[in-house]
Amino acid sequence: MGRLMGLDVGSRTVGVAVSDMLGWTAQGVEIVQINEDEQEFGLDRIAELVKENEVVGFVLGLPKNMNNTSGPRVEAAKAYGELLKEKFNLPIDFIDERLTTVEAERMLVEQADASRKKRKKVIDKLAASLILQNYLDARGKLLKELN
Repeated sequence: MGRLMGLDVGSRTVGVAVSDMLGWTAQGVEIVQINEDEQEFGLDRIAELVKENEVVGFVLGLPKNMNNTSGPRVEAAKAYGELLKEKFNLPIDFIDERLTTVEAERMLVEQADASRKKRKKVIDKLAASLILQNYLDARGKLLKELN
């Protein structure tokens, strides 16, 4: 089937995760540095990862507010999705990620050795992994379309 790529889009970084070929498990891959203000979106690196991992679709987290309203980061994630669509012409889906960063932070805090600085380094990758894992567990529509 090929793999799905999960992305946790921030203003400075994009956490990247990919699924296994069967679409059951998500694995954090890396954190791509971006700079929204300077219109640098890391698409060249994303392209390399798409090719390396035989990616056939993207899942982006939508960071909604806790009361389910959309803030500026939701718009930014949707805009990033549009950039991906233009560049790769692959299917894209979004998943509510309200709790994933909180969940990622909690998981890392529970691993007592993860210092604050280290946590910052891996949190976006872990969040991307949780976004994608939640999507895979829910058997999101891309999995149905691609099978």
